[in-house]
Amino acid sequence: MDEAISKLKKFVEKSERIVAFTGAGFSAESGISTFRGAGGLWSKYDPDIYANINVFMQDSTYYWNFFKDERYPVIKNARPNEGHYALVELEKRGKLYRVITQNIDGLHQEAGLKEVIELHGNTRKINCLSCGKTYTLDETYEILQKELPPKCLCGGNLKTGTVLFGEPLPQIALDMAKLASKNCDMFIVLGSSLVVYPAASMPLIAKRNGAILVIVNIDPTPLDDRADLVINDSASKVLSKLIK
Repeated sequence: MDEAISKLKKFVEKSERIVAFTGAGFSAESGISTFRGAGGLWSKYDPDIYANINVFMQDSTYYWNFFKDERYPVIKNARPNEGHYALVELEKRGKLYRVITQNIDGLHQEAGLKEVIELHGNTRKINCLSCGKTYTLDETYEILQKELPPKCLCGGNLKTGTVLFGEPLPQIALDMAKLASKNCDMFIVLGSSLVVYPAASMPLIAKRNGAILVIVNIDPTPLDDRADLVINDSASKVLSKLIK
């Protein structure tokens, strides 16, 4: 571990435009459940029912029950962990160029990061599909106590900013992520299994354009053999040691 951290520090020292790519494992240490794997949310809730845009548009009750029982209490109480604050420190030092995240919890912004590209949207941003009015998490939860699915004052349906299965990724975010990946000189994966595309193509874009590729994840990923350094450990633990 110490040898790997030493190598990581050398990579960071010679890099000027680092892109950090964060996945569910990064927020797991803030108490937010991962979706895949043993004990993940999709082992309890079928995503083709509870997180599918086609089902949502026909009957959003499934999604909002999932939100009320599983997402709201967790997102509401989650706080940034050491890893989030370590990235803020790297940004302050002028090393961190962009953060690309698959996470939908808004914890990077809460920690104080300025440059965050959210590929899968943000659960904290809730809008009316008819008039566009925005609602906070707490406002939406209050409505949920009275009616399910929740409705806007105009009578329209509400939806979180999360990208559901069957929905395309936000084009602007996707284009920004591709550009950042292309322009960085170091790309570090933090807590992502790298199995969800097109998000997982970002490390390959970076590598093809000459960037150093580092993967920090508890479990192996399909791109480990393409990386310059792989550390199978907690992302927050690794980042905390990196900035010391």
